[in-house]
Amino acid sequence: MNDSRKPKKRFSSADLCKILVDGGLLSEDQAKQILSKERAVMETLLKKRKDRHARPDEFMFVDVLLYLKVKRLDDPSKRLDEDAVFECFAKAWRMPYRKIDPLKLELNMVTRTIPRTFAMKHLLLPVDIEDNTLVVATPDPFNEEAISDVERACGLKVKPVVSSRSDIVKILNEFFGFRHSITAAEDHFSGQGVDLGNLEQYVRLKSDDELPATDQHIVNAVNHLFSYAFDQQASDIHIEPKRDASIIRMRIDGILHTVYRLPKKVHNAVASRVKTLSRLDMAEKRRPQDGRIKMEKGDKEVEIRVSTIPVAFGEKLVMRIMDPDVLLQDIESLGLDTDDYERYNRIIRNPFGIVLVTGPTGSGKSTTLYSSLRSLSSPSVNITTVEDPIEMIHEDFNQIAVQSAIGVTFASVLRNILRQDPDIIMVGEIRDLETAQSAVQASLTGHLVLSTLHTNDAVSAIVRLVDLGVPPYLIHSSLAGVVAQRLVRTICPFCTRDFQMDRAKLKDLGFDLEGEGPVPLKYGQGCIKCRNTGYKGRTAIFEVLPYTESLKKMTAEHMDVDNLRQRACAEGLTLLRKNGIRKMLKGETTYQEVLRVTWEE
Repeated sequence: MNDSRKPKKRFSSADLCKILVDGGLLSEDQAKQILSKERAVMETLLKKRKDRHARPDEFMFVDVLLYLKVKRLDDPSKRLDEDAVFECFAKAWRMPYRKIDPLKLELNMVTRTIPRTFAMKHLLLPVDIEDNTLVVATPDPFNEEAISDVERACGLKVKPVVSSRSDIVKILNEFFGFRHSITAAEDHFSGQGVDLGNLEQYVRLKSDDELPATDQHIVNAVNHLFSYAFDQQASDIHIEPKRDASIIRMRIDGILHTVYRLPKKVHNAVASRVKTLSRLDMAEKRRPQDGRIKMEKGDKEVEIRVSTIPVAFGEKLVMRIMDPDVLLQDIESLGLDTDDYERYNRIIRNPFGIVLVTGPTGSGKSTTLYSSLRSLSSPSVNITTVEDPIEMIHEDFNQIAVQSAIGVTFASVLRNILRQDPDIIMVGEIRDLETAQSAVQASLTGHLVLSTLHTNDAVSAIVRLVDLGVPPYLIHSSLAGVVAQRLVRTICPFCTRDFQMDRAKLKDLGFDLEGEGPVPLKYGQGCIKCRNTGYKGRTAIFEVLPYTESLKKMTAEHMDVDNLRQRACAEGLTLLRKNGIRKMLKGETTYQEVLRVTWEE
């Protein structure tokens, strides 16, 4: 044991309050008001606890602060949160503070270093091993007796770091719950959700304290997996079988992170559970399959698209989480600047014609289409969609799923839905000449058709239609406009910093900016809010191209992409790179992100 470690301390509410006052987070008056209300608030909080015999602990004072929604003295626009409070405590105690990133924790180290009951009782979370020293996160670094017990049990020196109590409790529950389920899962598989028909199933995830001991362990494990993905705001979950293990990765803000490494023998059980929930054939492991699940966690309801495919070491599953908060936005919040917003609004308000949204997979096309449809939706309009598969169910739309096996294709459905008296039609993707011709025919008969196309920019979409075999004169008559888009990560607002960059260096990178002198830019330094990445969230950059008369003439005379692009730019088209530069100069994103998602010769 390190003799230099501070002796055991117990802190009163007044002690903790004084630390926050000295740290500049509270004023003296705020501290007095909080202490005067403390007893009444504690009684209220204790009544809400499930354990009726629970007593207030010394850090319940933090719960009082959160309940009272106290404003920070150093920034009255923000409320005091648990991270700020414990970071201030750590500074006063002259100890390091660590914001725990679950994505960087190793499951076995957390669950096999300290027993669950001991870890929960003393709130000790192993987070790392550095130079034969076990780093343990705790809200109470002066719990010397517990730390000594860990040192004796592990045979390692223990270095305590301060972390918020709720983070530690949440991660201990999540990791130990998942580990327990996986360990006991080899011989267990069960359970279907509530059947809602042929399209989907509805599954309500239970919280940790709702899961009884008699539940099937594999069900618990999959529940933990989905809950964790929701908490981390992941867009995709990958379950990948390898030779000796099964890897679980999650895509967060467009980047994949490895979160779990499971025993290989559990993989088939997890895959079977997911396939059961998504109404897939469990016995079929040789062919790709697609399914969907509808899930609820608390008051949040999401749809999950499931795709399976056979790979070298088994069956790989990818689950795309379709969050309605992301897919159904106001058009104003998509990231369009003022001019592009006005152009796009004019295009989609056309009574007829084709509107194309282009970009690679994962560029936000579905969000743009669904948000546009919601904007156009009203009781006086009949909106019909044809999708493969249906990305998210929305009551205001009549949605049809493509089923190629029985001849229900984009083209065949388009021919039939014209008899359904639609006003607006959304086609999931124009893949071939037959679908393109059907979309053109629908637009020529007085319907607004929205669809996607895989091209690198807006102008290339016109050429792509010609390459598919659509005659230029039909494109002239039917195409209303094209939108190309990409997603860039946005700078974390909590750790944004200003800096200047040499204009010549930017020019070498491909940013030809007007003016002289260094260019003021922003970047994210990295903080606890963004997992030290410097980025938090994403926004879109766009090219919005109305198909004007001059572009129609150029298409008819001679199909040259460069000439079309030059003409479109002369008429006000903002290219993806230029749009990205605007967001970079506004401090919304970094030049690295703009370079990552845009390309110019």
